[in-house]
Amino acid sequence: MNFARRFVLTFAALAACAAAHAESLVGVAAGTLPPLDATTAPTLAAIDGRTVAFVGDAAWRLDGETWTRLTAAPLAPAAIAGDGTRAFALVATANGTVDQVKRLTTSGTTLDAAALPPLPSALTQARGAFGGAALTVAGLDATGKPTLWRIAPDASTPAWERIAPWPGDAAPTALMTQAGLLYVTLANPAGDRLWRYGADAQWHELAAAPGHVVAGSARALGQAHLLMLVRDAANAQAAPTLSTFHTITGAWAALPPAATGGARSAAPRGNGLVWDVAGGDGRVAFATAEPKSGKLLLRWLDWIVIVVYLASMVGMGLYFYLREKRNSTSDFFVGGRQIPFWAAGISLYAANTSSISFIAIPAKAFETNWQYLTNNLVAVMGLMFVGAVIVPLLRRLDLMSVFSYLETRFNPTIRMFASALCIVMQIGSRMSVILFLPALAIATITGIDVVWSILLMGGFTIVYTAMGGMKAVIWTDVVQVAVKMGGAIFAIVFVAWHLDGGFVEMAKVALAEDKTKLLDFSFDLTKATVWGFVFLVVFDVVLTFPKDQVLMQRTLSTSSDKEAGRSIWAFAAIMIPGGFIFYSIGTALYVYYKANPERLDPLLPIDATFPLFIAAELPIGVTGLIIAGIFAAAMATLSSIMNSVATLASVDFYEKLAKNPTPKKSVLFAEIATVATGLVGIGVALVLSRFDIRSLFDVSIELAGLLGGGFAGAYTLGMFTRRANSQGVAIGVIGSIALTLVAWSMRLVHPYFYLAISIALCIVIGYVASLAFPAPTRSLDGLTIYSRAKGKAAQAGAGA
Repeated sequence: MNFARRFVLTFAALAACAAAHAESLVGVAAGTLPPLDATTAPTLAAIDGRTVAFVGDAAWRLDGETWTRLTAAPLAPAAIAGDGTRAFALVATANGTVDQVKRLTTSGTTLDAAALPPLPSALTQARGAFGGAALTVAGLDATGKPTLWRIAPDASTPAWERIAPWPGDAAPTALMTQAGLLYVTLANPAGDRLWRYGADAQWHELAAAPGHVVAGSARALGQAHLLMLVRDAANAQAAPTLSTFHTITGAWAALPPAATGGARSAAPRGNGLVWDVAGGDGRVAFATAEPKSGKLLLRWLDWIVIVVYLASMVGMGLYFYLREKRNSTSDFFVGGRQIPFWAAGISLYAANTSSISFIAIPAKAFETNWQYLTNNLVAVMGLMFVGAVIVPLLRRLDLMSVFSYLETRFNPTIRMFASALCIVMQIGSRMSVILFLPALAIATITGIDVVWSILLMGGFTIVYTAMGGMKAVIWTDVVQVAVKMGGAIFAIVFVAWHLDGGFVEMAKVALAEDKTKLLDFSFDLTKATVWGFVFLVVFDVVLTFPKDQVLMQRTLSTSSDKEAGRSIWAFAAIMIPGGFIFYSIGTALYVYYKANPERLDPLLPIDATFPLFIAAELPIGVTGLIIAGIFAAAMATLSSIMNSVATLASVDFYEKLAKNPTPKKSVLFAEIATVATGLVGIGVALVLSRFDIRSLFDVSIELAGLLGGGFAGAYTLGMFTRRANSQGVAIGVIGSIALTLVAWSMRLVHPYFYLAISIALCIVIGYVASLAFPAPTRSLDGLTIYSRAKGKAAQAGAGA
């Protein structure tokens, strides 16, 4: 009881510290632009990032501090649709109806207006929105009924298509797009109503605006916000408020005050807005406001926690370095095959859940629901098969490099080729990304420089991995899982503590918003369905597990094939509760930010939601602990990659090519290879920091599918067939890589399917090609699922 009371009091004290730690996350940079000589209110637009004002038949562009009149045919647009770079003018006829849309571009001081096909029906009170390569125009038709038209202006033969209108007869006051979805505000005396046209082709009413939207001021901001000027419905003379709507939580928030008095119409400018106000002496004045992110710097106690964590990792590496004699390759590569099954299972989970998962899984649950958790549930069934059939088969062969199996089953060339490709992929498309992505997220929130984050994670991981070998890797993984799980659970409890109603309120909101939806048994291939995950698990877990040196090396570190199988069961047992914990973080964040939308930063990507919460909301010290958890998630995977690459380099290449290799020399070479691997990974990560992160992540997924699938197919042929031979498998590997590259070059499918396609092609091509060559004559005892006895022929080549 005393312990429980002390825990509650400590938690309350930390919560109080968090309240004191809280500060405004987003500021507003306000400014003014040079006035324009005009007596009437202009229509504003943004073309190629520059502000353009239409006054009567004239068009003016702001170049620096000077308004330049553009050479253009009379236009006088009724409204503008654009995204800040591209703009389209909705042109009205003499009676005020809009029946024409023109694409606006500038060349020097000339404004060009290229007409799109005429609208199929003229509209009054028309509004437009452009985003995702589609232009949408909404308004009321001649009978007063809502009408929407959409067109792809860049299509070879653009044509308007009708979209189902919103319910009722209200006129639109603003139209905007965000993340491919359409939003419209409708005139209403108590405050404009907000509706969304969803992916299900249905209209859904959202929380009403806190007033009336100023013309032209609505725009998308970041990945999940709408920004607009909103005038108080009860006081038309009051200055409008700069407001945001969060499209995920459906909550409105007011940004810090800006001088918005007298705003009449607006347009995008940078990440904010520009609007006009009536000036004096026959001139129009302009004001601007732009949201600005703040940095949430770590406090002294956070740094102490991070330093203690990093020092403890190095200390564990030093302990194993001083304890071991360093003369045995078995000790360095597979922990002397003395690792308990439960520790190997925890290490498997640590290696499989990198910092990308630590950040991205809560973000996915925050944005959607728990449907992707189905992957964990289905994967457990796949792991049952792996633990019962595949892992015991390979463990009985006493391997250190999983690619030794390919030599024993087929020939040395296939083994070395597969090992070389694995090394390249682990360093180039996995290790560097795992280093860079969390460093970028931490830098975005806390102000820690990306370079320093990469150097800290990479440098400390190199030290303890090179010193301690596989034992250090596995036992630090155990500590790292405890750190990141502890931080994750604390975050969930912390959110519940700060909600009125606690866990009951969290569950109530989550269920009402369908945020815990888990299983989808539909056959829609565009959604995350149970059947889709079954397909992925077959190819991404069952058939690829044998070739994954990072994971297999842990099972090979156990004392027997029985213990190896148990390690997989331990891994599976942790995967389900671990998945629920991290998806629960996303749900907790949803409930928290729905109640506190002003604590979001609209300029940050959705993936930064959990790091933002860590830095902005958690108590001093706990912030450091969970950032240490992000480091832990990254370092667990990094150490695994370093040790695995060093193992492959030593066992598959050094011991094969060097003259008179000894165990002591092999360990020394592996230590050098560990350091070299880490340094190369750090270098590539630093290079990646200069490029677009989204495209780089896609490239890493593509490389894994393009180059890794073929060898997963080779393992499948080797383990599940007796007829496959070295010639057929070689043809299958080369053919699958070549054909998958063709599919990649032609962009036939989504990159996530490359792995499955490559594996399937290798299996089919390899088996058919094997029929053209003699059947294997060597003994296959212990090498297939049909003959599990460990024969002498299998032992001869497998122990290498």
